[in-house]
Order: sequence, then C-alpha cells, then structure tokens
Amino acid sequence: MESQKAHDTPAPAPTVRKSALEEYEQSGRPVWILTKTELKLLGIAGVGFFLDAYDLFIINPVATMLKYRLYNGEDLPAGLEGFMKAGANIGSVVGQFLFGYLADSLGRKAIYGKELMLIIFATIMCMTLPTGSLSPDSCLIYLGVWRIILGVGVGGDYPMSASVTSDRSNLRKRGTMLAYVFSNQGWGSLAGSLVTIIVLACYKHTMDVDGKTSKVDGVWRIAVGVSLVPAFATLYQRLTLPESTRFLKSQETSDVDDIERLKREAESSENGSSNDEKSAGAPGNGTQSVEVQDDKKHHFTELKAYFSEWRHLKLLLGTSICWFLLDIAFYGINLNQNVVLQQIGFDGKDGSPWQKLFKTSTGNIIITALGFVPGYYASVVLIEKLGRKWIQVQGFLLAALFLGILAGRFDTLSKAGFIVCFAFLQFFFNFGANTCCYPAEVFPTKFRAFAHGLSAACGKAGAIVSALAFNSLTKKIGTPNVLWIFVGCCIAGAGFTFLLPEVRGRDADEVYEAEKQEAARSA
Repeated sequence: MESQKAHDTPAPAPTVRKSALEEYEQSGRPVWILTKTELKLLGIAGVGFFLDAYDLFIINPVATMLKYRLYNGEDLPAGLEGFMKAGANIGSVVGQFLFGYLADSLGRKAIYGKELMLIIFATIMCMTLPTGSLSPDSCLIYLGVWRIILGVGVGGDYPMSASVTSDRSNLRKRGTMLAYVFSNQGWGSLAGSLVTIIVLACYKHTMDVDGKTSKVDGVWRIAVGVSLVPAFATLYQRLTLPESTRFLKSQETSDVDDIERLKREAESSENGSSNDEKSAGAPGNGTQSVEVQDDKKHHFTELKAYFSEWRHLKLLLGTSICWFLLDIAFYGINLNQNVVLQQIGFDGKDGSPWQKLFKTSTGNIIITALGFVPGYYASVVLIEKLGRKWIQVQGFLLAALFLGILAGRFDTLSKAGFIVCFAFLQFFFNFGANTCCYPAEVFPTKFRAFAHGLSAACGKAGAIVSALAFNSLTKKIGTPNVLWIFVGCCIAGAGFTFLLPEVRGRDADEVYEAEKQEAARSA
C-alpha cells in the first residue's frame, strides 16, 4: 500500500492476481499434505484420470476374454485387435483437442462434466455388445466403434481436469496437486486388474468346473461396468463446480484491450495523471460483461496470435513432441503386455481357459503394483523439490536405459531379472515424463486447456502408432528391435525437454502479463 501511495499508480496486475488467489501459502507443512479443499478437488478431478486408465487398460483382459467367447481360444484377427485396442486412443485425439479448445473459449464450468457423461454413455454401449447376434469380426468392430466414442470422453478429461486443477492450485503446491491427479492413472490400472481377478474368481465354478467357458461374456461386462460407479459418483460434483477466480480474471478483457489499457496507463503516468483519471479510462467498471463476450468472440484470434510468436510456439512444440515420444514407448509396452507376461511366465499358456485368464490377470497385477503406482508417488513427494524439468529428463533417460537392457538381453534375462528391469522401467515412466504435466503449468490460463489438449492429442497419436504398428512390426523385425525404437524415442524426448522452461514457482499468467506490458511499451 505504501508503494501505491508513493508512486500514485495502480498495483501491477500480476500482484493483484497473486494476492486475490492466495498463491503463496505460509504454512510450513510439506506440500504433499493436502487440505480438505484440496482433497475435494483431487476427488473431483482425480476420478477422471482413474477412469481414463481403467477404461484404456481394461481392454487388454477384455480382448483375451473375447478370444475365448468369439474365436474358441484362437488369437483375434491382428487388424481388428489393433483397431479395438486403438479405438479409445483414436477418440482421445478428438476429445483432447475439442474439449481443450472449448474449455478456454466457453469456460471450464460450461464444459466440465460433459466429458464424463460421454464416458458413461459409451461405457454402457460397450456393455451392450450383442455377442450372440453378430459375427465375431462384427463384434470387434462394434466394440471398437464405441470405444472410439468412449475415447472422446476420456480424451476430453485430460485438458479439463488438468486445467481445473491448475486453475485452483496454490502456486507452491500446483505441481504436487497435478501429480496427485495424474497418480490416479496408476490406481485405475491396478483397480482394473483387481476387478478382473475378483470377478474371475466368482466365475471359477461356472467356467472351470462346469466348463461353461461362454460365461466369460459376463466377466468382461461386469469388469467394464464397474467403472460406472465412480463415474456416477463424481458427475454431480463436476456439473456444479463453479468457475475459478483465476479463469474469470483471465477472461475479463481481451488481449487488445489489455495492451490498450497498459499503453494508457503508461501515457498517464508520464503525463502525471491522477488515479481517478486512469480508473475512468480503464476497462472493467461498467462494461465487464460486454468485454467478456467480446473476449469469447475473439478467442480464436487471440489464440492464433499467441501461438504465432516463436517463443510460445516453441513451448507448444516441446510439450507436444515430448508427449508424442513418451506415448510411443509407454503405450507400446502397456497395450501389449502379453509380451511382458510371456517373459515373466504369466501369459496363461497352460491349463483351462479360466486358469489361463486368471494367471494373465495375476501377471497384470504384478506389473502394475511393482512400478506403476510407486513411480507416481515418487513424483508427488519430490516434484516441488527437484523440479519438473529434471524429473522429466532423468525419467526419459532412465526409461531408455532399462528399455535398452530389455532389448539387449531380451532372450537371456532370467525371469527375476526381467521382472526387476520392467518394474524399474515402469517406475521411471511415471517418476518422469508421464507425471510432469508441463502444458497445464507452462501456458497462461487463457490458453492452458487448449495447449494441454493439443499436447495430449499428440501423445495419443503416438499411442495409436504403437497400438496399430507394434504387432506387425514385431513380426517383421522382432520384439528386441522394436524395444530399441522405444529407446530412441526416450532419448529424443529427453532432448526435446530442453525446449521447455522450469515451471517450479513460475506463474504463467504473470509471465504473460509482463509480455503484454512489453508489447504496450514497444507499440
């Protein structure tokens, strides 16, 4: 206040924003200890990522069950299996781009919850697969189409939940909150494996003793349908979540208005004008609603202008390429876990159909529990201490190291050695680039959801490449050579990370405001 009186000028916009949103918390508690408000936010946003992982990875056991229901235990047609597994990722590309843009242009409140409604609807339609009426191939096409629709909702949740969390997070704990939200992917994958094995155990007598293998139809439908419980439990909270203060402030005026205001303030300061004169000429007193409407109308123009500058486009390229390279390797491994299960002896080659399915599900739990979940929580605890950039670079490089070991010793590693190596690989995927949610922190609130959605869409494009090409490429050049390709992707990802700034303690809105002030001075 003394500074304001001394200079007789309004406080800078970034300082006002920081004070209003209580960006800096004075508590001495560790950042990973959450308040009740933060736990509530984590529950609302985190369930989306839980469902994302559950729905994306449940297709592995479902595909194995359909093999016994539709093809008498024979392998699924490679092309149709790839389409079915890639379906959710194909839809995710559309959902991430579409919901990301709409969340910035129309507001988080107007859009949040709609993606969850789409997930619920598509999940129900997947469960209605008429296996008794359609041909086996038509069943896979039916399921693949509805999983594309499911993917649109799953993809939409990425920019929505990340932006909602980032908008509401204290700057000191923003990375921790986002890591907590992303960690629900690990729990979603683990829950999918646990539900599958529990439902299979319930069907043991029917399938294994009575020999009614066709009853596996009920197993996969129940496993898919369980995801509806947390979805319905969260839907009301999402639909009624109010708009954040940060987003409302970002939408008060357009960029052109902001620059004009800053120019007037600079001119008034030079001419010795009073605060009253400045207030009279500044926007936002009686025309705020008009300005908000104008801002929405011109959002695309502002978005285009923002990313036409190389300093901003460079950041978008960095987040998008890193995510693309990560998902080639990450989904290449996790959507084709049969290769890993075979190496650790849990591929279910021996026994009755039920015994094979149960053994495969047990292997999936081992894979998830060993490295998937622990890696996320290492990020939760250390992300504010080590910084996002350091974690992402070391994660990429160490993932490349363990992929290299698997590739070089694929046929000679012992079962224990393979399990340990694969566990470390999963750990550094998640204590690394898969948790460092850069786009939600790099970009200002006005463009955050779009940038996050576009970056995530590039990632899913990488996942689609892996899902569609992995099996055929493995047959042509062998699994070890495919793993060497993944090694190259991880090393390249570490290199592209250097296009990005360290965002620990960095307020993208303050950076953006400073850029506009610079533009006003140079105009």
